[in-house]
Amino acid sequence: MFSDMGHNWKQYRQEDSIGSFSGNSNADSVVQYKLQQPAMARFLRLIPLDWNPSGRIGLRLEAYGCPYSSDVVSFDGSSCLLYRLTAGSRRTSTSVVTLKFKTMRNSGTILQVKRSDGLSLNLELERGKLLLLLRRGRTLSTETRHLASLGSLLDDQHWHHVTLELHSLHVNLTVDKLTKRVQIPTELHHLDIDELSFGAVESLLQKTIISSRNFHGCLENLQFNGLNLLELAKVNDHRVAAVGNLTFSCVEPNSVAVTFSDPHSFLQLPWATASSSEGASVEFQFRTWNKAGLLLTFDLPQQGGVVWFYLSEARLKLHIQKGEKVLLELSAGSALSDGQWHSVELNSRRGHLSISVDKEEGGSAQASPSFPVAVESQLFFGGCPTEDRQESKDHLDTFYGCMRSITLDTNIVDLILVQQRQLGNYSNLQIDMCGIIDRCSPSRCEHGGCCSQSWTNFHCNCSDSGYSGATCHSSVHEPSCEAYKHNGNTSGYFYIDVDGSGPIKPQLVYCNMTETDTWMILQHNNTELTRIRPSPGVDQLSVHFGYLSEEEQLLTAISQSEHCEQELSYHCRKSRLHNTSEGSPFSWWLGGPGSGRVHTHWGGAHPDSQQCSCGLQGDCVDPQLFCNCDADGTEWSEDSGLLTHKESLPVRALVLGDVQRPGSEAAYRVGPVHCYGDKNFWNAASFDKQTSYLHFPTFHGELSADISFLFKTTTSSGVFLENLGIKDFIRIELSSSTWVVFSFDVGNGPLEVKVESRVPLDDGRWHRVRAERNIKEASLQLDDLPVATQQAPTDGHVHLQLNSQLFIGGTASRQGGFRGCIRSLKLNGATLDLEERAKITPGVRPGCPGHCSSYGPLCQNQGRCVEKPSGFSCDCSSSAYTGIFCQTELSGSFKAGTSIRYSFKDPYEWSRNSSHLPSSIYSDSTPRGENISLSFRTTQSPALLLYISSFYRGHVALLINKHDKLEVRYKLDSSRDAEVLRSGVRGMANGHLHSVSIRRQTHTVSMQVDQNARENFNLTSDGEFNAIKSLVLGRVYESDDLDPHLTRVASLGFTGCLSVVQFNSINPLKAALLHPDSSPVVITGPLAQSNCGSPASANPYTMETTHHLSDQSDSVGSGQPLVNAFRTDSALIGGVIAVVIFVIVSALAVTARYLYHRKDTYRNQEGKQVKQEDSPDFPFNNQMDSQNRSTESTKEYFI
Repeated sequence: MFSDMGHNWKQYRQEDSIGSFSGNSNADSVVQYKLQQPAMARFLRLIPLDWNPSGRIGLRLEAYGCPYSSDVVSFDGSSCLLYRLTAGSRRTSTSVVTLKFKTMRNSGTILQVKRSDGLSLNLELERGKLLLLLRRGRTLSTETRHLASLGSLLDDQHWHHVTLELHSLHVNLTVDKLTKRVQIPTELHHLDIDELSFGAVESLLQKTIISSRNFHGCLENLQFNGLNLLELAKVNDHRVAAVGNLTFSCVEPNSVAVTFSDPHSFLQLPWATASSSEGASVEFQFRTWNKAGLLLTFDLPQQGGVVWFYLSEARLKLHIQKGEKVLLELSAGSALSDGQWHSVELNSRRGHLSISVDKEEGGSAQASPSFPVAVESQLFFGGCPTEDRQESKDHLDTFYGCMRSITLDTNIVDLILVQQRQLGNYSNLQIDMCGIIDRCSPSRCEHGGCCSQSWTNFHCNCSDSGYSGATCHSSVHEPSCEAYKHNGNTSGYFYIDVDGSGPIKPQLVYCNMTETDTWMILQHNNTELTRIRPSPGVDQLSVHFGYLSEEEQLLTAISQSEHCEQELSYHCRKSRLHNTSEGSPFSWWLGGPGSGRVHTHWGGAHPDSQQCSCGLQGDCVDPQLFCNCDADGTEWSEDSGLLTHKESLPVRALVLGDVQRPGSEAAYRVGPVHCYGDKNFWNAASFDKQTSYLHFPTFHGELSADISFLFKTTTSSGVFLENLGIKDFIRIELSSSTWVVFSFDVGNGPLEVKVESRVPLDDGRWHRVRAERNIKEASLQLDDLPVATQQAPTDGHVHLQLNSQLFIGGTASRQGGFRGCIRSLKLNGATLDLEERAKITPGVRPGCPGHCSSYGPLCQNQGRCVEKPSGFSCDCSSSAYTGIFCQTELSGSFKAGTSIRYSFKDPYEWSRNSSHLPSSIYSDSTPRGENISLSFRTTQSPALLLYISSFYRGHVALLINKHDKLEVRYKLDSSRDAEVLRSGVRGMANGHLHSVSIRRQTHTVSMQVDQNARENFNLTSDGEFNAIKSLVLGRVYESDDLDPHLTRVASLGFTGCLSVVQFNSINPLKAALLHPDSSPVVITGPLAQSNCGSPASANPYTMETTHHLSDQSDSVGSGQPLVNAFRTDSALIGGVIAVVIFVIVSALAVTARYLYHRKDTYRNQEGKQVKQEDSPDFPFNNQMDSQNRSTESTKEYFI
């Protein structure tokens, strides 16, 4: 411990732990320690923690220090010290004020840097913290702006060092060893300092001191730009003036505090007042972080009961109890666990009892008990002796905190006498010091986490921060759309965190997950085709684009992607881009980091080429020019294409020049940024031998470290990662086929966190490891297993100090290395480039093939996983589903006249003509059995769902009979009647979604409806269903081979929804909806793609959302575009809006009438596209970028 006046001691701390030293073990040896942090003190105090068991008690000590000079001044709350600058010394590029202060008050103005116009920068204590404030004015209604806050518990009566550096554009504020840089408001740029005021807020001329905001305490070594102001004050320099009673020494009250830091701590004081039977008066001050704890207890005279004075939920409570009976309860105050000093008074006189907090400012309570409240003999503060602990109130927590200024009936208790065992008794107390520590200053909670604390620990509330863990260090979001896809997600909005635990915030983006690539879409404020309206007198039009992502988010997302592109289109009529006489362009754009660099090439051309896409392809309107618009034609033309060089993305602004000439018209479109691929996600290395490894620079994770990676192996053990220091280390290893171990040492001894897997980890599949270590705990997670944690020791060492190289896949000893693959290795959010290092390292190969063993289960519904160099894809050709994971149902909405006829022909002919098509469209027409599955929803009965015919007049039919049950009719032998198999499940036409699965193997048929038990049937005929001719969904128009009953049902058609229809390996509904032109299907009547496969109980025809095939037109008409226009004339705006509204309403009416007449018209495969009507004026439509059209339903995820 150390002190500058022989009392009010302070514990020396190393890092965040109590400093302790090992002494010599014999009479001759010398042990020398160099303090990590200097201590300014006149007194040292050593507390023996242990004795040498084989030696004698003794101490030889020599302290080494440095010369130190001190000039001190005391302020009593009604005084101040002023320094006026001369005219020549006011303007400097940098001004520096340094000082030290100590005080017992938690508020007061220490420094005011003033300007002549009343503007000032103030350093003020507020609740024990030092605030940097900007004030304007000199009255109580002064306008105040908070700029910064530093430090905590600065009212501890110890010296604190402050430095204020004033620069032209910013301020550096240092309190002890914490520094904060603050950008100052523009009105303070090039601050001309007129006066410095210490200790008060008023100037020398006003003479009035506002005591409530003034400083009580001592200042030491006041310096301004190296000038010692206290020396000038002592010699009465004219630049320095004193107001009030200043003393050039540190005069401070001798206050003795005690610290309750142990569960067994208590202070016992005798009640020595003669008039104890008439009442009692007890006063004291306390400070704590805990919301609960026993402050005081004593017995009433003559066994009248026990008084409990305690904190509960940060409120002060008084509880008087006799046996099991509660005699009295009072409460006062709130939020008393804030670490500030609070005064408490308990008074009992003449039948009146009162308690108050902070001189009644914090609350009070009174009562008039019918019994006297007095002290029998002893008072216990903070706890009870061990022998009395069983009798204490069971639910009361131990008090952890400090107390001082204990007064018993106006008699101040001398706690030094208690320390000397001359008064009362105590246990486990630290006397003449307050050992409170603010564990939230500085806050160890990262990423905006909210810090709260108790006496022994702190807690981080990470809600709404996007991060998790004990210190809000690890991101809860994935780093890219690619990572979300490989978690099994489909297209939608996601938060991505491009640097994991780094400083860049998560951003919300749209992930468009297609069957080939996973696109991330970064939007800006105007992606529409926008018409240019020239402004009079303006030769150039500048358009700037604001992106929804912040700068760092945007640039990092682009740099980490494999490929990025952005559409840039210019539509023109007599508006040129480049074709000037002197060669300089009319128009250009700015792109890249910051405000962007000037670029003169346009979409589809090479950088710096000053060309457009047509110039590169050689098909411009004028072959002598490099852009279509440079032809300066009177007809509408365009130059458009994709910008694909990531260094020039995103587009920041357009500068358009040739728009002022008569007849000039133009429009532009800058699409969103589209990126696919995550270079970090697939960055991998393969380790062939246990002696092979990769090495990288030392890992720096002193206070917080997170490590994540994926691995796969066929060996049972190996070290993934290791980094050593002199004594500290960090290591992650596979210790056996089911155990992963995270071990480290930060100076408190080795610690381990282990996770056991339920399945072997040497299975050749990818497994994910996440390890984190911070000053509170260490954690380890394997795959989706529960997180294992290991708490850090209280008041232990916290800094991880490493100095060797970081080894990946091996160790410094070259033993126990890892054989297998490591992928996507991130340390504190930064990805290590394993592939580049592996290219130059023997025994290690870049990349790692084989992903389907891990990600194959993502392919659903008979989809097949296909390996790719970086990742995988799902082949849905054999599935009735579609989508990136074959998870999207294909459903069709049928009307009474709708029919889908799927034709089977000779297999050789089909394989010859259509070998490029998937097997789900062409297959064997002579199966030995059938597997039929489909889902449906309808209110029609009877109804034919599916009909399959053969060239030999056989058939299979699935229908709903008039009793709302399913029937399967088999006619395998043309010479015999059809056999009818009826299900026992009712209610098939109730409008709900139902599924059916039918299997036949020779004469055995089984059928399952919904989740009901499978029903088995036997056919009497053993014939094969040979030479299949066709499969029909819906109405059967060719009914020559049908019996009368089936003919009648087939003529009714089917009204409702069919979904995921599969016959063996054939998917007829999928072929009709997705491949109507290239598959052997004939569609008759209206057919609409629908979501009717989704569970619903309502009417399927009113609830379904349909997308008619006739609406899926890819043709682009000509005519004037629908654009956003810049308009400056207000009259023109009104007129144009009126005309546009009239035209739109008229067009909608005509379109509605036209669509109404077309709604139920006949549609077959010859008429599958609708050509848009041409508009004669402007030939460009406002098309959205094709990559922005998600093939998946849009979902929003907040993860």
